[in-house]
Order: sequence, then structure tokens, then C-alpha cells
Amino acid sequence: MVNLALSDEEFGAIQRFIHSAAGISLSNDKKALVKGRLASQVQRHGLRSYREYLQLISSGQAEAETQIAVDLLTTNETYFFRENQHFELLRQKAIGDRPAQMPFRVWSAACSSGEEPYSIAMTLADCLPGKKWELVASDISGRVLDRARKGHYPLERCRDIPAHYLKRFCLKGVGPQEGTLLVQRSLKANIRFIHLNLNQALPDIGLFDVVFLRNVMIYFNAATKQQVIERITAVMKPGACLYVGHSEGLNNIPSTLRMVRPSVYEHR
Repeated sequence: MVNLALSDEEFGAIQRFIHSAAGISLSNDKKALVKGRLASQVQRHGLRSYREYLQLISSGQAEAETQIAVDLLTTNETYFFRENQHFELLRQKAIGDRPAQMPFRVWSAACSSGEEPYSIAMTLADCLPGKKWELVASDISGRVLDRARKGHYPLERCRDIPAHYLKRFCLKGVGPQEGTLLVQRSLKANIRFIHLNLNQALPDIGLFDVVFLRNVMIYFNAATKQQVIERITAVMKPGACLYVGHSEGLNNIPSTLRMVRPSVYEHR
């Protein structure tokens, strides 16, 4: 019989693993969450303990399983038009004066299963008719990126999408797909989904007018926050805005960012 008890020692080792892999600092109160999320993988491989599973994902010989573990430990709940104030601010910034030939560029830096970038895309398509815009959406989890690319959601997850956006940008499922919603292909055309680890050097993704980095910083310790902010600001245009979660802040993190209101920062 598989021993699915998670000892403090095993949990500590998993904390170190996910911090090394993703920069995330799991607090001690997340022990039950870790146990629940990894239990099925321990059983699937016929292992006797979390210690053996940790040995598997740390061996360097099971990259696919290591990515699964990272996915399971980093996936967080999200929904459409979460913290809606940011989308109103995005609209205001997008319609501001700018050279007509320059596309308005946004980065959803922890896009999860796609609700945030599709909310951004609907906003931009609505307020920039006939104008160029580009959206990069990234996440450390390959599993949620696959879901994001599909743009297919249960209707109950779409209740916060404004009605006129639902009609314009979404298709309601019928028959076997009844009870679901599909984001239209035309909206997806301007979105580039990429696998990206904020805890590592960034690839060449260009410069941005707005960066969404929401409900992510709360999982990083001070040193990791500093490193992530340095990477983020390096790809922000002068005057670009950074949106973080309403429960987050960048206090005591030296940077070129200036807070213009809670959860909103401007790159100087």
C-alpha cells in the first residue's frame, strides 16, 4: 500500500524544489494543498512515498514528470475580468495618443488558463478598432497554456464577461458542446501564448506598454521579487504601466517603478 502521509521533511524538500524551479515560496500552511495535488502522481507511478516522488522529479531523468509537478504546484484560480479596474485603466491607456504605426503591446505575464489574456484582448479589440495591438501571454505551466490556447470554457466561468463582449467575441456551444463557450478565432489571432519562467532570464519578447503581473508576487520571497521586477522593467517602455493584484504591493523593492495608485505602477 502506498504511504501517502507527507512528512515535514518531505514537505520541506518540496518547498525547496518549487522555489528552485519556479521561484515560488510555499508557506507552511500549504502542506495539505501540496499533499492533495501530488497524491495522484505518487500513486500513478506506484511509488511508496512523497520522498520517492521527489527523487523522481529531481533526478533529471523525468523532465515531463517534473513539468507536471511544477504545473500542479503553480496553478492558481482565475476568472474573466478579475479586478475590473485594471481593464478600465488599460482602455484609457490604449486610446491615448501614440504613433499610428506603433502597435500597442501588452504582456500577461502569468496568464494561467487564459481568462486574463482573453479579457485583455476583448478590451483592446473593443477600444482600438482598426488599430494594431499585440498581446503576449505566458505561464510556467504548460498544462494551463494548452487550455488557454483552446479558449474553451464552461459557461459558469464566463459570468463576468460583459454581455456585448459575449455576443461579439464568443461562440456558445450547442449539442455536445452545450454549456460551454469558445473564444472566437479572430480574437486569438493577436495573442501569442508562450511557455516562460519568470524566475529565469527572459527570451526576446520585445517591449511593452502595459504588463499584467497579478496575484503572482505574493508567492515570491523578497529576493525573488527583486529579480522578477528587474526582468519585468527591462521590457517596459518608458511610461509603461505595471498592474499587480490588489492585495499585492512593491514596497521596499528598489526599481524604476512609481506607484500612481494602489496596484498600478508606472515605469520611469
